[in-house]
Order: sequence, then structure tokens, then C-alpha cells
Amino acid sequence: MNMNRNNYQDLNSETTGNTIPKVNIFTMLRLGLFNLGIGLISVLTLAVLNRVMISELGIPATIAAGTLALSQLVAPTRIWLGQLSDSKKLFGLHRTGYVRLGIMMAGLCIFLAVQIVWLLGKNIEINNGWQWNVSTVILSLGLALIFILQGIAIGASSTPFTALLVDISDEDNRSKIVGIIWSMLMVGIVIGGVIGQVLLKNLAVEEDNTISLSTLQPPINSIFIIVPLIVIFLTFIATWGVEKKYSRYRLRSSFVDREDGISLKRALKILTSSRQTGIFFSFLVMITMSLFMQEAVLEPYGGEIFKMSIGETTMLNSFWGIGILIGYGTTGFFVIPRLGKTKTTKIGCILVALSFSLIILSGLTTTPQILQGSMVLFGIAAGITTIGSISLMLDLTIAETAGTFIGAWGLAQSMSRGIAIAIGGWILDVARFMFNNAWFAYSFVFFCEALFIIGAIALLNKVNVQEFQNTTRQATAMVMEAELD
Repeated sequence: MNMNRNNYQDLNSETTGNTIPKVNIFTMLRLGLFNLGIGLISVLTLAVLNRVMISELGIPATIAAGTLALSQLVAPTRIWLGQLSDSKKLFGLHRTGYVRLGIMMAGLCIFLAVQIVWLLGKNIEINNGWQWNVSTVILSLGLALIFILQGIAIGASSTPFTALLVDISDEDNRSKIVGIIWSMLMVGIVIGGVIGQVLLKNLAVEEDNTISLSTLQPPINSIFIIVPLIVIFLTFIATWGVEKKYSRYRLRSSFVDREDGISLKRALKILTSSRQTGIFFSFLVMITMSLFMQEAVLEPYGGEIFKMSIGETTMLNSFWGIGILIGYGTTGFFVIPRLGKTKTTKIGCILVALSFSLIILSGLTTTPQILQGSMVLFGIAAGITTIGSISLMLDLTIAETAGTFIGAWGLAQSMSRGIAIAIGGWILDVARFMFNNAWFAYSFVFFCEALFIIGAIALLNKVNVQEFQNTTRQATAMVMEAELD
């Protein structure tokens, strides 16, 4: 049976009588508009809506955070959604139709979520506070369901989009594509943060230092209509004509002309055929745990140890974001082409570990400027690590089941991020009990993150892209033979 010798061979040679062009910088930037939109949506939910639910409406944090977390906990559906885009065309294309339909569903879900939040707020207003009754239970369950659907919709959009990046890229330009597109994600988060800050700042505060429901509804409803529409528009611009013009999927996949494609069962068989899949899955878990355990404790660290105000601790994320943008921008274009993906990722991991050391030591000085500088360095290190690992992730796929593999990698990142945030808070509480010293307690969290990143380096040393491609290629050949039989 004839199979491609390399899933990522140079396809600019004559293979089907015509030449598939390389993706240019303008198209890379245009594709980045999708990630910019994803950044805007994440700010709407995790910053604006979360703040309104807890601070302004008085919805219990357990309900607010719990329902929002459900959008991440449906990450296992990404494997199925990715496999669906591998095997079934939507509106005549393998990826684009799913990306567009998913983002439209996500926009609708966000708007519906806000409407349920207003009903909860009205209930609180009538009862002069949160009360458990039939109405609040039904509305809370409705909100949970909406966020589950929103999580599935985001997965239905982002997983095929990332698979599209595999389809349109080659070995020599993949890191550049990743660098640009993930930089745009951070730009979206920054823009979304500015929009949210302006919105909340301009809302009129009542005499009792609260904001009434009638004051909140009009401007927030407007932003939750306008921003999703902008994101949908950006998604259509980002994906317009890209798959038809640049996709190598038809040349790489042996299943592309089969109506039934490859089944989920057989896709999972290919997914688990190589030990490299398990190694890289574990590597992604360790990386994500290391980078996000600090999310729950960073602002309290700045407040308790450095005596920073709420506004100052919020700005720590901006310093981190600036560092990440520097890391993203330089890694894809300058570092990976010179050092390679594995070495770049390893250097990034080492720099992350050193950054945690600086964050710990800055606590001894209690000087906010030193912590801010440490956060910039941490951001640069995180950016290098992220672009290196994502570039590796796109290499660790095969054409026939690219969506399935991207779904698996997305599962590793989404689930471990949620777990990391929870573990960070738990470690802090345990460390407070153990040391009875605030600096020691926070330092213990950062020390644990450094240990995770060192563990990630140990796993990275075992990652072998060539072994992965050889093993999965053989498994694909066996699946194909079984399908033909």
C-alpha cells in the first residue's frame, strides 16, 4: 500500500498538476484575526461577566466560577470535534465550516448567558440577597448548560482552526505561523481588557457604592451583542479562501476522497498507537500546570507581600502579557529557525524555572518594581516555551487524523489549566499551615511550579517526532487496510 513518506513533505513540487502556494505574512496576520476574536471572547466571560456576577450582582463565587469552569471541563469533546472535521466536510470544506459555525454558536451562547445572569440578578434584587429556591436552582442549571454549550462551541471552532494550521503549513514556516497567530491572541486579550475596563469605569455607582441592575443591563447587553458580532466578522475575514487556496490536506491524507472518512474508533486507535502520544500529552500537562498554578496566587502575592493596591496587582498581568508578546514575536521568526523546536522549548522551560526563582527572591525585597520586572521575564520565558511546544504539537500530528490529535492536545491543556489553578490555591493553603509565614507559603507555590517545569524538561528529552511519525504512519496503514477489507 502506497503512503506518503512524510506527512510534512514539501508540497510545492508538481504533485497534482498545479502548485499549492506558501502562506504569506499577510495571510498569517489575517488568520490571526480569529485568535484575536478568541481573546476578546475570553475576556468577556472570564473578566467582565465573572466580575459582574460576583461583585455587582452578588451571585455566589461558587456558582459564578463553577458555571464558567464548565466551558473548560467539556474539553474531551475536542477529540470528537477534531475527528469530525477530519472525516466529514461542512459546507464543502473540512475545517472552515466548523470554525465559522462554532464561533457563531459561541457568540449566541455568550449573549444567552448574560440574559440568564440578569434573571438571577433580578431574583437577588427581589429577595434582597441570594436565596436558594426553585427559581435560582433552575436558572443556575440553565447558566451551567449554556456554558457547557459555549465550551463545546469554542472547541468546535478552535480545534478545526488549529488543524487548519497543520493543513496549510510546512516544516519551514510552521513556527512563524504559530508565533503570529498566538501573538494576536494576546492582542485580543489586551483589547478586551481595555474595553472591559472602560465599560466598568463609566458605569454610574449608586449612593450605597453599588450599581443597580437597570444601570448595568443596557451597556453590558450592548457589548455582549457588538463584540460577538465583531468576532464572527473577524472569523469570516480570517478564514476567507484560506483552506481552498493553501490546504495540503488533499495531498497528505489518504482518506480525503472517501465519503465516510475515518471513524472515531479507528482515529483513536491511531492516536494511541505511538508511545510518543502519551509522552507529549504528559509533557503538555506538566507545561500547563507550571505556567498556570500562579494564576490564583499572583495578585494576593503582590498585595500581601509587596503591599500593592488592587489596581497595581491587576497590572501584573499586563507586565506578564508584555513579556509573552515579546516571547511570541521573537521565537517563531528568530529563535526556532536557528535552534530548532525541541532546543527552543527546552531553553524556554529553563528560563521559566529561573523566572520563578526571581519571583521568589523579589519577595525578599518587597519592591514592586522588581516583581514587575520578574513578571516581564517570566512572560518572555512563557512565550518562548509556548511557541516552541505549540510548534512541536503541530508536528506531532498526521494528516488523516490531524483534528483528532489537535483535540487531544487541546484536552491536555484545557483540563490541566483548570486543575493547575485549583492546585495553586490548595498548595498555598497547605503551605500557610506548614510554614506560618506568608512569603514562605507563596514561595512554595512558585517552587512547585519550577519543579513541574523541570519534570517537563525530563519528558521533553523523550519526545521524538520521527518515531511518532513512523509509528502512526504504520498504524494508519493498518487502519486503511482494515477499512478496505
